[in-house]
Amino acid sequence: MDWRAKLDELPVTRRRLIAGAAVGGGLAVAWWLWPRHYSSPLAPRPDERDFGGWMTIGSDGVVTVAVPQLEMGQGVTTLLAQVVAVELGADWRQIAVEPVPPSGLYANVPLAAKWAPLWSNLPSLAGDADSLLAENFARANAFAATARGCSLIAYEQPMREAAASARAMLAMAAAERWEVDWEECEVEGGLVRHGERQLDFGALVAEAAEFDPPHPAPLRVQPASEDPSPAEAELDAVFPRLDLPAKVDGSFLFAGDIRLPGLVYASIRHGPLGKPDLSAFEAGAVEGLRRLVGVVKSKRYLAAVAESWWIAEQALKKMRPVFAGPPAVESAAALEALEAAHDEVDPERIREVGSPDDLLVRPDYTQSYSVAPAVHATIETASATARFDGDTLELWIAAQAPELTRRAAARAIGISPQDVVLYPTAAGGSFDARLERRHAIEVAQIAKQIGRPVNLTWPRVQELQSVPVRTPVSARLEAAFLPASGGRIAAWRSRLAMPATVREFGRRLFDNKTPQAAMEHAAGEADALACEGAVPPYKIDHVAVDHLPVTLPFPTGQMRGNAQAYTAFFSESFVDELAERAGRDPFLYRMEMLSGLPRMADTLRRATRLAGWDGGRRGTGQGLALARFGSPESGGCIACVAQAALGEGGLRVRRLHAAVDIGRVVNHDIARQQIEGGLIFGLSLATGSSVAYEDGKPVPARLGGLALPTLADSPEIVVELLASDAPAFDPGELGVAVAPPAIANALYSATGVRFRRLPLLSEGL
Repeated sequence: MDWRAKLDELPVTRRRLIAGAAVGGGLAVAWWLWPRHYSSPLAPRPDERDFGGWMTIGSDGVVTVAVPQLEMGQGVTTLLAQVVAVELGADWRQIAVEPVPPSGLYANVPLAAKWAPLWSNLPSLAGDADSLLAENFARANAFAATARGCSLIAYEQPMREAAASARAMLAMAAAERWEVDWEECEVEGGLVRHGERQLDFGALVAEAAEFDPPHPAPLRVQPASEDPSPAEAELDAVFPRLDLPAKVDGSFLFAGDIRLPGLVYASIRHGPLGKPDLSAFEAGAVEGLRRLVGVVKSKRYLAAVAESWWIAEQALKKMRPVFAGPPAVESAAALEALEAAHDEVDPERIREVGSPDDLLVRPDYTQSYSVAPAVHATIETASATARFDGDTLELWIAAQAPELTRRAAARAIGISPQDVVLYPTAAGGSFDARLERRHAIEVAQIAKQIGRPVNLTWPRVQELQSVPVRTPVSARLEAAFLPASGGRIAAWRSRLAMPATVREFGRRLFDNKTPQAAMEHAAGEADALACEGAVPPYKIDHVAVDHLPVTLPFPTGQMRGNAQAYTAFFSESFVDELAERAGRDPFLYRMEMLSGLPRMADTLRRATRLAGWDGGRRGTGQGLALARFGSPESGGCIACVAQAALGEGGLRVRRLHAAVDIGRVVNHDIARQQIEGGLIFGLSLATGSSVAYEDGKPVPARLGGLALPTLADSPEIVVELLASDAPAFDPGELGVAVAPPAIANALYSATGVRFRRLPLLSEGL
């Protein structure tokens, strides 16, 4: 008998548990191998009742939904609330949301499994979302990180089950009053009905909370998604974004907007890359400066605290901090190591299908590509607010990994994590920058030393310098053709020279290492997560992916699009070149390799029809690319046709037509927003977003110098969501990966010149 069967013999199992909170209590029960109790941060008020820690319902009928994921513009607050509203049968107007701090109840198990190589000594056993190792780790560590598009896969099912159970309990309460079978009652629009009789949620909730939920939870049937029709558009209009009105009128609160009695403001300086240690500053330069509250000196930074952020910033300029250490980083010289690695570093095999090396002794075609370091360029720089009373630290922060952030802040000031209260706030953009928590450590230390509530906001240059960049990569791709086959690919090999960037990130995230220590610990390691997407999404019998680990003198980290944001650029640019060598239409060349992959083939076909594909002929300015995340059966895929030109004003992308299969679509409007936003983010990577380091400082140092697309630069975007019965998939990363290669291929069609580096039109790395 396997362990799953043994679990089912227990009196109560995690499969049977739906909602375990006592009436009016704040406790919910969760199970993995043995019972554990997890306190629910969504504590009900006296006039509310708790339903499994996922929602409360008040006597006024208001349903408050717990949101354990960071809202950073992707719409997760609305999406998860919609899941509950639909399953519960609530009216959207009675739905409220509450961002909840970390708890084992809200563990993101699929993400913990995905990142198993970063925290587990047994990643092969912990890397499955059904693994007890992954679940135990996630729940024991309250791991509810927001990343890699895992919100739906992690939270839709438990939230549906909790809502379905609450719906059944409300029906039971009404049925007992009416002396009917509860299964005969209908629940819609916030009302429980039976014939002509009806009661609202508020009238029933106290009695409903006394019932035991049925097993299994009576889930509503979820139909497969259909093409967005007027009826579906009307359905989406029933669920307008909950965060939008406050963002429009300016009342929405981010971490930098928190105001507390006695609050003061801090600005900060870190050393240039390569010179981390504060060695001197002119303390006398700010003596007598009005409204300056204090100066905080640390080994790694200098902070000024004042009654306004502007005064703190001016104080730092006056003090002229000096930092010491090894020679400051010069990225131009450092990045030469990436190119040299192809001849000097032994490759580490990450993935192999068939016997590619035997067929690639003498490749028929070889080409090199590269991407430069890329910055996140969020509108809101790193910001946090902290208050320390000598015993308890309160922290208001936008954190993608809130529990690990809480622990890092506690360790920084020598207190227990249990003495840190984290209040989650939304992020003014992140693109994975808020997986880093250096500013949380700093604001905790500053608040402790100053003895007053402190709001810390990094200046823009500190954001560009101190948040680890998306890694630079040098790639060499090789292909061998089948004899007399019209250019069909027999074997493919990708070799990626770059740091072990995801392992480096994992050392910072899970082990609380400093950036320098994380780089040293990850140096020389093979990194499969950093090479994701390097296996082309086509039917090729012999494929190899190699990582050439290279140590760089500056830290690297995660960014929206993950590894596919560069591996798709390499692969789809290379496929286009192979199609040209074969004298084939790039679309038909790809279609021939998608036999047995119906979702991808249909996506590619629909994109070309949508754009009026003309064969990619020279001078038309059309370019094509395809990208896939996850498995062919349950992942998401996107095909994009770009139309671009090159003129006196530089690169101009006129249109992006995309067909997308993300399985069952939960909210068409939010899905479109995410895809369109991803395409624009991908456009920003194609045109700019990169920095160089000179004397350890970022160049450029301002948003205006990053060549980011403006509203006037934004192309016409047409998105078609394909009908699919596959599981729902988060679309946020897809556009990021597909836009750069589609644009690069379009530029070749327009100009006859291949651009093999990101940003396009850039010189060198």
